[in-house]
Amino acid sequence: MKKISALLLWLFVGWTEAMACEVCKTNQPKVLQGITHGTGAQSDFDYVIIWTAVILVTLTFLLALKYLIKPKENDPNHIKNIIVEQI
Repeated sequence: MKKISALLLWLFVGWTEAMACEVCKTNQPKVLQGITHGTGAQSDFDYVIIWTAVILVTLTFLLALKYLIKPKENDPNHIKNIIVEQI
């Protein structure tokens, strides 16, 4: 129970620290107001970089899940079978 309480406290404090302060809210573009500290994106190219990164991370995460759930490695000579047979 102590660990769960500490984890919840850490998550709550981390979340509130990530929220933008009043000064940052006024200095950020309208799309990003209230999300993070700092000035936000400075040009349209910054948004292209951000969205490209979001798409790549999402694609990588989905493919990792796909290959963890159904790896489709049925070949008896596959290298994983050497390890599985030794156990």
